[in-house]
Order: sequence, then C-alpha cells, then structure tokens
Amino acid sequence: MAKTENRLSRESVAEGALALADAEGLDALTIRRLAQELNVTPMALYWHFKNKDELLDGVLGRLWARVDTTRDRSLPPLGQFRVLTESLLGVLREHRAMAPLLQIPRSAEPSPGFLDAVETALDILVEFGFDVPTAASICTNALRTTTALVLGEPGAAAPQQSADEAAETTRRKRLALESLPPQRYPHVVQAAPFLTFCADPEDHYTFGVDFFIGGIAALPLPR
Repeated sequence: MAKTENRLSRESVAEGALALADAEGLDALTIRRLAQELNVTPMALYWHFKNKDELLDGVLGRLWARVDTTRDRSLPPLGQFRVLTESLLGVLREHRAMAPLLQIPRSAEPSPGFLDAVETALDILVEFGFDVPTAASICTNALRTTTALVLGEPGAAAPQQSADEAAETTRRKRLALESLPPQRYPHVVQAAPFLTFCADPEDHYTFGVDFFIGGIAALPLPR
C-alpha cells in the first residue's frame, strides 16, 4: 500500500528500505528508488535520513531490533549463547541482502538493538568464565561467522533470482570445479557437488553453529 508523505516516520521509511532490499537486492536500495516505492518525493525521505548511509544505519537498527536477547537461564551459558547466535542467524537468513552490511563498521552510534545483543552476549560469556577481552573477541567472531554462513550458503538464490536462475548458477559453478584437472585437484573435483550446493540448508547452518560453539567450548578459561 502506498504511503503519503505525512504518514512517513523514520521507522516506516527504514522498514520500506528493508523490504526493497529483500525484494531487489542491496544495490537497488537508493533514496530515489525507495521514494518511488513509497510513492513520495525523495525530499520527503531526507526529513528522516540525511543520506543513504544514515538510511542504511536505520535499516540495520531495524534488523538488530529483531534479534531475541531473552535469556533462558535453564540452559547452560554456552547453550544461551547458541540461542542468541541462532536468533541473529535467523534474522540474517530472512534478510540475506543486508548481511554484507554487518561486515562493515558503520555508525559511531550503535543502535539499541545492537547494544542489547552485545551486552547479553558479553554477560553470558563472562558468566561462563571468560575475561572481558576474550568475550569481546568471541562476540566479534560470532558476528563474522553468522554473516559468513548466510553469505556462503551453497546454492542459495540471490534477491530477484528465480529458482531456475539459481539452479543454473549452481550448475555452472559445479561444472567449473568438476572440469579442473583431476590429477592436480582430485579432492576439489570430488567435492564439487558439496562445495556448490546444499540439499538441506539447515544442515549447513547447524554444522556452522556447532563448529563455532565447539570452538568456544575448547578455549581455555583464564586461571
């Protein structure tokens, strides 16, 4: 439904931007294109966001607000950390086009949702027994890991890409690997189907989270 200028708010503009990126990809998200989508003039959007960078920060704020920071204290600390990680992962999977933005340091004023997620994560890790520097490093790597899992899902369709187009892209990637000289790259050739496609995405994400949480559990605690 089209919005009129006097109904716009910072939140509604950010939600519209998120919907546009979901549908058409991050490159399609411009002030002019968003104004067309919302049926307003570009100047109407500048009342809420001074430029595209501010708009992207607003969209990221909406994403972080979706992360569930509720702690289930019946779980051990690493179980709670896993739940938090999986919540962030679920948000990124739903809004795949925005995942690259989490790899780039942006605003000097983090959103409340981001701060809530980081504070919860640090609290869990310190309770487990890590010191603050180690807990901070784990948080940083958790963000990188969840982003990489989403961006690296084998065979996943890009925004605006049909299932047939995604299948063709996967076929070409697989063929490129299978066509390598088997004498030099025998394992790459053999693994080509698994490097380029995932029959069950849940396996991809479960393995990735298991791998990361297992690495945390193996870290030595300060004495």
